[in-house]
Amino acid sequence: MEFHVPNTVSFHLSLLILVAWSSVQASHSSSLSSSAAETISRFQHYLQINTSQPTPNYYQASDFLVSQAKSSSLQSQAIEFVRGKPFVLIKWPGTNPHLPSILLYSHTDVVPSEIDKWKYDPFSAHIDDNGNIYARGSQDMKCVGMQYLEAVRRLKASGLQPLRSIYLAFSPDEEIGGQDGAAKFAESEVFKSLNIGVVLDEGMASADENYRIFYAERSARWLVIKAIGQPGHGSRLYDNSAAENMMKSLESIRRFRASQFDMIKAGLMAEGEVISVNMAYSTAGTPSPTGFVMNLQPSEAEVGFDIRVPPTADLESLERRIADEWAPASRNMTFRFLAKAPVHDEFGNPFTTKTDSSNPWWGLLQDAIQRAGGKLHEPGIFPASTDSRYFRRLGLPAFGFSPMANTPILLHDHNEFLNQEVYLKGITMYESIIKAYASYVENEGNRASTGDL
Repeated sequence: MEFHVPNTVSFHLSLLILVAWSSVQASHSSSLSSSAAETISRFQHYLQINTSQPTPNYYQASDFLVSQAKSSSLQSQAIEFVRGKPFVLIKWPGTNPHLPSILLYSHTDVVPSEIDKWKYDPFSAHIDDNGNIYARGSQDMKCVGMQYLEAVRRLKASGLQPLRSIYLAFSPDEEIGGQDGAAKFAESEVFKSLNIGVVLDEGMASADENYRIFYAERSARWLVIKAIGQPGHGSRLYDNSAAENMMKSLESIRRFRASQFDMIKAGLMAEGEVISVNMAYSTAGTPSPTGFVMNLQPSEAEVGFDIRVPPTADLESLERRIADEWAPASRNMTFRFLAKAPVHDEFGNPFTTKTDSSNPWWGLLQDAIQRAGGKLHEPGIFPASTDSRYFRRLGLPAFGFSPMANTPILLHDHNEFLNQEVYLKGITMYESIIKAYASYVENEGNRASTGDL
């Protein structure tokens, strides 16, 4: 049955709904100052722009970011290294343009969402009664990009004149590998002209009160294994059928995965220090209009794995294991890599950033976080991959840091959220960090020890 509301009633009903919604939103921010409420509102606006892959609305995000730069009297430009994928670069000029500058890096795209698995629409930026902001990108990593902007806004308002130039970069396509975003940027003449000295990029949340910082990351190895064998009736037992050989392979991989996971569970290794192997897809069988033919053994089976390797991994040993155990030619199996990101440079040195006294940016980062009231875990290896790798490959120091303490890790998960108080505290953290970095003056000892700074 359809129920038609008269126009006058519809108008008043819509007005009542709008008032009620405004009251709910006001209650969420009632404990916040007016400036803090405006800060949260800007964050919500950015989150509400649907930049999910595979069809991100990059231009709407770009326009918003440029408008935010203008509101703080910052220089900005949207560059298309690849058509349809604007890269936003914002500049706060330093008083000494000859000094290496600071790059505050983030990405604008987010992963897709299964909307029916969420409490609230992933692009509503809904704030619940606990002050949790539910949205895709609330942790990964629109929060960080907006925190950079808000921190710079506050520092400018305080009258700070940075010694070093500060650049804020908002890049497309990180969630699909970054080839049309960070990779193009890092190779460009634009990037070379910026004279970057250090890069800050994303990290992840911490379940306790201590923040996490990452000096390296695991690299992706996307592996596809294929098995072929004799097809036949579903009741027959064959040696070396495609499915049998694939099952043997899966069991070998499962044992290896368990051995790596056991080291994490025992507290012997951190997640970023082991090799992870997770199945991404599997295909086999003969399709039918109602599903698959159940009494026919397939002649082919294929499985894809997302493998992540730390910079400390023995890659030759891993590839021997794949060739000898996981996909041996003797069992009519083959393998190939869809992605194989480098872990070391041409001399065998891992792509890592130093976290000792030889790197002044590390000491400055630690001190700035502590001055802002933060505590730190020991620096670690990021368990996944970020765009930092493109900058570390150039020999630049790069740290992964997302100021989210006492927060569950919800990257790429359903119901991703970030508490508004945690978000606001993160802005304070970046104020301290940016001020320390922008004001840093190298002495002769530091220059000698760091060389490339």
